[in-house]
Amino acid sequence: MITIALSKGRIFEETTPLLAAAGITPAEDPDSSRKLIIGTNREDVRLLIVRATDVPTYVQNGGADMGIAGKDVLVEHGGEGLYQPLDLNIAKCKMMVAVRDDFDYTGAARRGARLKVATKYVKIAREHFAEKGMHVDLIKLYGSMELAPLVGLADAIVDLVSTGGTLRANHLVAVEEIMPISSRLVVNQASLKLKRPQIQPIIDAFAAVVAEGK
Repeated sequence: MITIALSKGRIFEETTPLLAAAGITPAEDPDSSRKLIIGTNREDVRLLIVRATDVPTYVQNGGADMGIAGKDVLVEHGGEGLYQPLDLNIAKCKMMVAVRDDFDYTGAARRGARLKVATKYVKIAREHFAEKGMHVDLIKLYGSMELAPLVGLADAIVDLVSTGGTLRANHLVAVEEIMPISSRLVVNQASLKLKRPQIQPIIDAFAAVVAEGK
């Protein structure tokens, strides 16, 4: 049995064509099903529906053989010990620094001001500002990041930005790109050794779709 860990929403939707290329069709839509383990048209493949941040943990510890996780999750929560054979080029966005549209971020950075930064990506933010030599106080939030600068909780936020629509709607502007983000295929190294005849064709099918899209 091959178990693939996925998260609901955009990643699952954009993974469906990849699964189809490998001859795998989910038996149910996770957005409408309450099941956390979903079967497929193949008796030897099942899907595990988990939080995006938990995908590397399930794969790394053998709860799943394979998974799909964003680069943000792998960098923030750790992808150590995972085989990462493919950048799938799906769920693409950018990790950005954003501020109120009336805040002089460049001037504050030039003056060496100590900024308050709200984010759920504490590790990524800490490393980014350390590399720039900027002094920041990090505030951990789990959602509605855009609210923090509006109520004076923070001077800036670090978050994923796709279209920028949410920023504009809340009078925020992106001022700095930290890194481009896309989703990666991750594989448990022990599974790859023990189940290579089942896993390698799936990797190859995914790789063919990615190559076609380039």
